[in-house]
Amino acid sequence: MTLLPTRLPKGVQDAIGRSVGGLGITPNMISLAGAGGNVAAAVLVARGQLLPAGLVYLLFSALDLVDGAVARATGKASPFGAVFDAVLDRASEAIVLAACAWYFAERGEQWQTAACFAALLGSVSVSYLRARAEVAGVPMREGLFRRQERVAVLGVGLVLGWLTAAMAVLAVLSNLTAIQRAWMLAQALRDERG
Repeated sequence: MTLLPTRLPKGVQDAIGRSVGGLGITPNMISLAGAGGNVAAAVLVARGQLLPAGLVYLLFSALDLVDGAVARATGKASPFGAVFDAVLDRASEAIVLAACAWYFAERGEQWQTAACFAALLGSVSVSYLRARAEVAGVPMREGLFRRQERVAVLGVGLVLGWLTAAMAVLAVLSNLTAIQRAWMLAQALRDERG
């Protein structure tokens, strides 16, 4: 079960990939721009500028839908590029969540700060379980609260000024998704052994 799509429709992907790739922009450049934008969003969060932080975060996180399309359209898809993009995605998300923890800690809001760390744990666990599953030969794209859902909730929470509610949702649902993926991986490995 998934809530949001992982990719744009194929026709849209192809059009974007050809257009952006035709400008000489590489997939790795897009990945770096996305990471840089998320660092800027983190700085804005730490300064308490939540609305602009949310807009920057949503805009630059959306580039994650573009880099793969450009890689496929230009024939520049590579194992290194996929790993490079995945590492930057994880680092970007972690930096923004750490900035949220900073924001709450500066205000003495202890349980909200703890929720940020719980959300960070869940985020890393969801991604790590997918990586370990793929090493074991088990495809793992499913899950209730994957990166796109986490980005949407945090971005909307920042834009609307509902950061406490967003962090509570992230803390609970990202960790439940990690448990869900661990159970799915255990089931798949058990089935393989017969």
